[in-house]
Amino acid sequence: MRAARKAPPKPPGPELPPYMNISPDAALEELGPPVGTAGFGEAARMAAQGRQDLISRGLDPEGRKTLRLFSTWEITKYLIPVATPHFRRVLRANPDLPQGRSETEGGAKWFTLDEVLRLRSHFAAEGSKAKPYLPYRPKGLPAKITAVANFKGGVGKTSTAAHLAMSAALDGYKVLVIDLDSQGSMTSIFGGKVEDEWQTVFPLLARGYAESLQAENRIRMGRGEPPLPLDDMLADALKIRAPDLAQKTHWPNIDLIGAQLNLYWAEFQIPVWRMAHKGWKLWDALLDRLEADGVTQAYDVIILDTPPALGYLTINALAAADILLVPLGASFLEFDSTGRFFDMLHATFGSIEEGENLAARALGTPELRFEWDAVRAVVTRFDAAQQMEMANLMQAYITPFISPYRQDFTALVGQAGEQVNGIYEADYRDFNRETYIRGRETFDATYAAFKRLLVGAWRRDELAAEAEAAE
Repeated sequence: MRAARKAPPKPPGPELPPYMNISPDAALEELGPPVGTAGFGEAARMAAQGRQDLISRGLDPEGRKTLRLFSTWEITKYLIPVATPHFRRVLRANPDLPQGRSETEGGAKWFTLDEVLRLRSHFAAEGSKAKPYLPYRPKGLPAKITAVANFKGGVGKTSTAAHLAMSAALDGYKVLVIDLDSQGSMTSIFGGKVEDEWQTVFPLLARGYAESLQAENRIRMGRGEPPLPLDDMLADALKIRAPDLAQKTHWPNIDLIGAQLNLYWAEFQIPVWRMAHKGWKLWDALLDRLEADGVTQAYDVIILDTPPALGYLTINALAAADILLVPLGASFLEFDSTGRFFDMLHATFGSIEEGENLAARALGTPELRFEWDAVRAVVTRFDAAQQMEMANLMQAYITPFISPYRQDFTALVGQAGEQVNGIYEADYRDFNRETYIRGRETFDATYAAFKRLLVGAWRRDELAAEAEAAE
């Protein structure tokens, strides 16, 4: 088993949260090479070896929401890296800045997140340039899209996706959450209201098909052939753009494209379209519409929550993603299922590449190659007292494909989940202060691990763009 790496020495001064002061170059060094379709096969192979070893060890087991306010203590501890006395001095010296509100005479000041974002911008403009008031975001590069997926339910997929979105928002990024699961759990977490499938991603997929159909019909007309039919539903879809579907949430910098039960109809409609027009690249439908509609420029981070199945919606999400996160628990069954998930990804995307590239080679056109900046399994709901051995074994079996950070299950996580809230939406006054801090720590560490992937991937793109411009 690989020895654990020693943590770098801590700099003097107040301890910052783990998601601040991440070096882009260090993040790039840790990122590893991009992952192609063959990487899923390697992950599946590693997991299969681990699965067999575990079996041999006898381990095979049987209304609109509103966002709360944030106190001065929280802001200076977690959100803006300044000492509390300095924070208060800056507010006194700048009466035009948000001053917060007190619940009692002389009590602690509380701020909305929108006010926190305004204060963050002020400190970034006027404060020390050495401090990370604003998160790293290269100019001119598109948003990074992250899909959270696993075809096993109950692994914390939606919870992980929601908390990553909230973490990124608290960090100062502008976030779009897209719910692709017809169960609509992510939509509920963010208080979304979705009447039917026409307020989900469905019309974007339909538009992708309709636009491909129009292009095909132009070719057919040039050859004197009859056009393929474009019905009223597809004509309506051509009028819809992604920003039309994005709704505001109770988080000022998180927007949502929601889901509801009728979205599942897409799983039946997409193969019908594919049979009618085999030239339609169904896996590109979502990404192409997001890019064409300016969504990847309007946001910093896009989070895709997928159904617990490898259907057409999940394929669209994975094909659109730059980063793939696969949540799983530290148990044999979940490890076994996740290995099979990687195997299915390898077969699915390998089959698409093979089918497309037969024609590409015949025509002398560029071949299709799927690639992700990073693919990581993430251990969720971790209980160190009960699951340490299993988690360490999983880490050893699929080291390149698993995050070293494990998301602990705490009382804060359980209570927040019962209330359909994220832990960042929980008021720390409802808990023992230490319980709150421990609960935040596990999700802060999860976000820090994700942010290292995000920053490293952006840095790689930034360096590539600079090298290309220099040629």
